[in-house]
Amino acid sequence: MRVVVIGAAGHIGTYLIPMFVSAGYETIAITRGMSMPYEPHPAWDKARRVFLDRDDPDFIQKLTTVEPDIIVDLVNFHLQDTKKIVNAFQGTRLSHYLYCSSCWAHGMAETIPLDPDDLRKEPLDAYGKDKFASETYLKEQYRQNGFPATIIMPGQISGPGWTIINPWGNTSTRVFQDIADGKEIALPNFGQEILHHVHGYDVAQVFFLAVRHRNQAMGESFDAEAETHITLYGFAKHLYEYFGHAPKIRFLPWPQWCEYVGNAQQCEHSYYHLTRSGVFSIEKTRRLLEYQPKYSCLETIDLAVKSYIDRKLIKIN
Repeated sequence: MRVVVIGAAGHIGTYLIPMFVSAGYETIAITRGMSMPYEPHPAWDKARRVFLDRDDPDFIQKLTTVEPDIIVDLVNFHLQDTKKIVNAFQGTRLSHYLYCSSCWAHGMAETIPLDPDDLRKEPLDAYGKDKFASETYLKEQYRQNGFPATIIMPGQISGPGWTIINPWGNTSTRVFQDIADGKEIALPNFGQEILHHVHGYDVAQVFFLAVRHRNQAMGESFDAEAETHITLYGFAKHLYEYFGHAPKIRFLPWPQWCEYVGNAQQCEHSYYHLTRSGVFSIEKTRRLLEYQPKYSCLETIDLAVKSYIDRKLIKIN
């Protein structure tokens, strides 16, 4: 079976390419350039590298010449690109198309856990709306025309080498450094908003298992998460313990907290993460795909923080 992974050297592909190669698939890794995976693996030497840019007007035509049996599409952000895939591969040898959506497609929670199959989602921004539009379109194409689609919705992908979401719900390293120095920090509201750190390996595992359990995965949506999530307060408290300090945490109402952060862009980034602070269940993913996360939420955070220290993004005095 020939599997093509589009966006192969990113957060998910770093781990997914070795899974396919090790399982004996003819594996084609599509990237825009000679970018390297986040973690090296000898399996990459057995994968075929193809350099294609989605912005190339001949992208779809070039992709069809590869004649894939399976496409894992990790970098599709617009409905029109999803439609191009469906139009080009409907009725071909393609037996499975796996679309990478996002937990951001869920929007704000009304009841929890959130339902991966909910067709009434209300995403908050253009990114989430585009993802959800592709989800809806693919499910329609599966029901009406048998297009072999599966949808995977990762949480906040984390792990070594990456920029992870912090206890403020943005990517600033300031809060990590303040906690490492034993300083007091402020959290918004009561620190009960929820973050969803999941290791890139486990997200890759969901894609791989969906291919291996094709009949169960066809036409379905799956959340790709760790076993548990973490609150802002729990995240900050864990970091104080990680760095050997007693927690020094206070709470501020949202407007005052934004003044405390002092950066409008970071505050907006936090807003969009924290307003999506629902709970995602992996029960369906476990039941249909036999998914077992390798990393807990805290283990993933610890690996990411260690990587920050190793890369001197956090300085230990």
